[in-house]
Amino acid sequence: MLYQIYEAQRALMAPFSEFASATSKLYSHPLSAFSHTPMAQRVSAGLDLMHRLAKEYEKPRFDITSAQVGGVDIAVQEQVALSKPFCRLLRFKRFTDNLKALDLMKGQPTVLVVAPLSGHHSTLLRDTVKALLQDHKVFITDWTDARMVPLTEGAFHLDDYVEYVQDFIRHIGPKVHVISVCQPTVPVLAAVSLMASRGEATPLTMTMMGGPIDARLSPTSVNNLATNKPYAWFENNVIYRVPQNFPGSGRAVYPGFLQHTGFVAMNPDRHATSHYDYFQDLIKGDDESAESHRQFYDEYNAVLDMPAEYYLDTIKTVFQDFALVNGTWVVKGEAVRPQDITGTALLTIEGELDDISGAGQTRAAHGLCAGIPASRAFHYDAVGAGHYGIFSGRRWREKVYPEVKAFITRFNGAEEALSDKVTPITTSAKTSPKARGR
Repeated sequence: MLYQIYEAQRALMAPFSEFASATSKLYSHPLSAFSHTPMAQRVSAGLDLMHRLAKEYEKPRFDITSAQVGGVDIAVQEQVALSKPFCRLLRFKRFTDNLKALDLMKGQPTVLVVAPLSGHHSTLLRDTVKALLQDHKVFITDWTDARMVPLTEGAFHLDDYVEYVQDFIRHIGPKVHVISVCQPTVPVLAAVSLMASRGEATPLTMTMMGGPIDARLSPTSVNNLATNKPYAWFENNVIYRVPQNFPGSGRAVYPGFLQHTGFVAMNPDRHATSHYDYFQDLIKGDDESAESHRQFYDEYNAVLDMPAEYYLDTIKTVFQDFALVNGTWVVKGEAVRPQDITGTALLTIEGELDDISGAGQTRAAHGLCAGIPASRAFHYDAVGAGHYGIFSGRRWREKVYPEVKAFITRFNGAEEALSDKVTPITTSAKTSPKARGR
């Protein structure tokens, strides 16, 4: 019933939100008589804030229409390369009539960005895609809100996620470089491991950023919640049925609004301060800061429902059984053996201040991928970066992206040296996570 109550409340708040927005403009528009009354700016700012707190946030658009390649502005078109019930594979196709830029683009590496299915839409990686488009052909996974998927499409488990990743890699071809951000580091490693075990061609490189490969190491509040609560608690407290006003009516999901509540609860003071600062910026007429706030929260507040089967599988497999690092993970009858990967280069990236995936959790992939030669295994610590800073914002663009670019270029056949901040993983360091302790 909680989902139905939430939807009823949202429906009741919708008219109020629109009224607050309209009245805010009435008190701020220069041609309105109300804008010249005492305290008009404060009234307008307060109503604008109420509108944003009460409104529904829809899935944002990537809105990437151009990029720079070799100093030339080129057009970018978003295309659907492959469509599945729970995910679309998007391609950002680049177009130009500049022969120099066109010749440069033809030889650039192809990258598959596997976005997380963990509450937010794939547009959270907009900054990641923008940077990559300068030097790469870019694909990205665009996960579908589970409430929009009819029950007739069946269930979606973690094993299905692994198969989706394999299908996308096969569709693009073996000369692809895979970048996984946060949650997908685990299923991506499983997907490539299974392909290697079968003798299939594997990606040229894997770049794993801020993911829970071994969630036992440096546990965060996210890890502690998943480990301290029994599996039955998640089944009984966070799983609900989609109401009848959506295509996925009756589907069991972990609702987006519950996930959003959890996101905010992790740092309530910071969000309260941010909203107060937004109110002050509106009063002062600081349009640039106010717009920056809107852009961030338009993305942050847009959430999706996750299929219940996938979410519960992830809790059990990744955070409770630690099946990947314990060597007990079986995907549809096949054992996941990361040690079988030999031809794929590996780069792991962690943020110094990451409060989602703790220090060492992503780096643990090197201990599992014992078959990857030390000459093809590297790690990078992003100093001063939090979880989002390793794939978005100034630190991503100025610090992390140049290392990712150099790594991909090097193993795409071109010689490019990594900086001395990227640490080679020596043979002696490629021990199992268990051997290093928790």
